[in-house]
Amino acid sequence: MQLGIFLQITTFVSAVLSILLILLQTRGASLGAGFGSSGELYTTRRGLEKSLFVATIVFVVVFVLSILGLLLIPS
Repeated sequence: MQLGIFLQITTFVSAVLSILLILLQTRGASLGAGFGSSGELYTTRRGLEKSLFVATIVFVVVFVLSILGLLLIPS
C-alpha cells in the first residue's frame, strides 16, 4: 500500500472518529445554558468522560499529523 493512500485513509477515519467523540461529550450542555444562566460547576473528568476526552485529543493529533504528512509527501 502506498503511503499517500494510507495517509488519506488515516485522515478520513481520524476525522470521522474525532467528530463522533466531540459530539459524545456533553460538557456544559445543560438546559439553563440555553437561556443564558449557565450553572458553572468545575469538576474533574473521571471514568468514561476522561477516556473520551483523551481519545478525542489522540484522534485530533493523528488527524493533524496525517494532514501534514499529506502536504509533505510528493504527489
